[in-house]
Amino acid sequence: MNLSRPARIILRVTAGLGFAVIYIPLLLVLVNSLNPDRSSGWPPPGLTFHWWTVAWESTGARDAVWTSVKAGLGATAIALVLGTLIAFAVQRYKFFGRETISFLVVLPIALPGIVTGVALNTAFRTVLEPLGVGLGMFTVVVGHATFCIVVVFNNVIARLRRMPGSYEEAAMDLGAHSFRTFVDITFPLVRSALVAGGLLAFALSFDEIVVTTFTAGPGVQTLPVWIFSNMARPQQAPVVNVVAAVLVLLSVIPIYLAQRLSSDTAAGSRV
Repeated sequence: MNLSRPARIILRVTAGLGFAVIYIPLLLVLVNSLNPDRSSGWPPPGLTFHWWTVAWESTGARDAVWTSVKAGLGATAIALVLGTLIAFAVQRYKFFGRETISFLVVLPIALPGIVTGVALNTAFRTVLEPLGVGLGMFTVVVGHATFCIVVVFNNVIARLRRMPGSYEEAAMDLGAHSFRTFVDITFPLVRSALVAGGLLAFALSFDEIVVTTFTAGPGVQTLPVWIFSNMARPQQAPVVNVVAAVLVLLSVIPIYLAQRLSSDTAAGSRV
């Protein structure tokens, strides 16, 4: 597409403004984490790593990080299993209600988080509490898995749609049974999509706060919940800035790796 010079200028200015709105606040969080002023005055009178040391020694912050990691790993494991199985079923087989199942799988990520949180909270209290299972880490993992499944499902089904079935047919013609065909042919072709989906699912779970608020018990506090609960405390403001900066940096890594893997997968499918 050939654009006129004014159109290119307008497009670049608009894109620059969009990126500024997104990334300047994130940059300010990083700068404030190095601000020696407890009240985060601007401009900062200097730079210091003192608050990073305080944050590292904070037991509450470390426990919250570990809780988020456990919840993210649990939700990602469930999402990888269920999301992959559903993707294979929807893409490889024809059955009654296939489109409905595909729609229902994708729906949770489109719903407002507060709606999902209220619905899960009601379901857990109605179904699990009579069985002696209260709100806690288990309910947080299940709650996060409801929307993490969508990420894995979308990545795997997109890869399966680009993957020609002739590879598997050729393997079977050469005498390979179904399991051997999956191990030697199918799994290597979808492996990068699984890794990308898993990384995105973990990042999504690690940053989740709305659903967590409705599904976590009194003794479960993930990192986003810890940040939100400490924002109103003036003495904790510098530590919150540090933890928020770490959260931003940690979120970039899985998203970047997932983007690279998705790009490599797409390039490989065109070869």
